[in-house]
Amino acid sequence: MSKSAGDRTERFNIRIRPAQKAMIARAAALSNKDMTDFILDKVLPEAEAVIKAVEKIEVSERDFKRILDLLEHPPKPNAKLRAAIAALPDTI
Repeated sequence: MSKSAGDRTERFNIRIRPAQKAMIARAAALSNKDMTDFILDKVLPEAEAVIKAVEKIEVSERDFKRILDLLEHPPKPNAKLRAAIAALPDTI
């Protein structure tokens, strides 16, 4: 039976010292996993955490309400904002 596009896998090569590979292999064996599953079980949650920390901003409910209020009722431009807009190049 052929695999669907979603079932495809890719090879990922890294260079590590023999002692590091041996340690990973031992830990994987002690966990009853192959090295790929052992590594992915450890790396993927960390990758997700890094992405979430960078891409997701969490604010309190009070701050969220303030943000929505500012979006719905933006303040009038002050002198500094008008000066900044006037200083922009015409090509933007």
